[in-house]
Amino acid sequence: MMGIMEASGAQQHTFRAAYTLLRESAFTAKIKTLEDILQSCVLCPRECRVDRTSGERGYCNTGDLPFVSSWNPHFGEERPLVGRHGSGTIFLGNCNLGCIFCQNYTISHLGEGSEISHAKLADIMLSLQNTGCHNINFVTPTHQVPAIVSAVKTASDRGLTIPLLYNCGGYESVDTLKMLDGIFDIYMPDFKYSDKRHAANYSNAPDYPEKAKLAIKEMHRQVGDLMINQDGIAERGLLIRHLVLPEDIAGTAEVVTFIAEEISTNTYVNIMEQYYPCYMAHQNPPLNRRITAREYSTVLEHAIRAGLKRIEGVTV
Repeated sequence: MMGIMEASGAQQHTFRAAYTLLRESAFTAKIKTLEDILQSCVLCPRECRVDRTSGERGYCNTGDLPFVSSWNPHFGEERPLVGRHGSGTIFLGNCNLGCIFCQNYTISHLGEGSEISHAKLADIMLSLQNTGCHNINFVTPTHQVPAIVSAVKTASDRGLTIPLLYNCGGYESVDTLKMLDGIFDIYMPDFKYSDKRHAANYSNAPDYPEKAKLAIKEMHRQVGDLMINQDGIAERGLLIRHLVLPEDIAGTAEVVTFIAEEISTNTYVNIMEQYYPCYMAHQNPPLNRRITAREYSTVLEHAIRAGLKRIEGVTV
């Protein structure tokens, strides 16, 4: 067991979620700008420019209403997110990436879920808060940002106060992220690849490494390093996930070097070992096998050598 390697120093202050401090006029303006973008959608780097308000669907195959698969208190996330009562996870349907090994492929690729109203999405947030969840965790939010922000405003007006978590694949538009400044408290992007060839082959996004780096820099600018309170619960900051893939397809050495040198050595990083073949991975070796113990330990060695100080991981 490696556990969490991190700089200690729990936060002792009185926490207030970012969106609860946002002025009414600023919140309303952000919603208006984001909803206008849907008329020629450039929310993500694909910039499909379809009119999602009139029924057109771009790469993400999503309209202008929230498209949700499920929601529940989730206990499988990182420890600072889960605490005692779980992370209030909302699984949003569809995706702006095309990962052929997606472990949630029935949601991201096969369209599992249904359209709901903004008011219903607000209800879901409040219900998760009422069960004691420590945060509201939006999984795959990138293509549904306008609906999310609108629903957050409604939920906030009705008493939502817990942190908001942006749990994404890392393929983000910096312009869209800037619109979220002052709304989200915690960003948790994947950093999937450092090599554009693998990003093209396995996620249909050759510009992924470039876009992910720019996005992570913007996220860190907004919220800084992960802050954890005296109860061990994350309140604000950046947490990066990196899934180890067979034969170093993820390009870990460059990923961890970028994080250490261009973000912060105090970045909280979850180096994940749980890869297993899903969806179309079985037909695409070497993704058709799990990683080896040696592959995982090598990745951890890279991260430690790069100088990262806060690593959540388990040795094999």
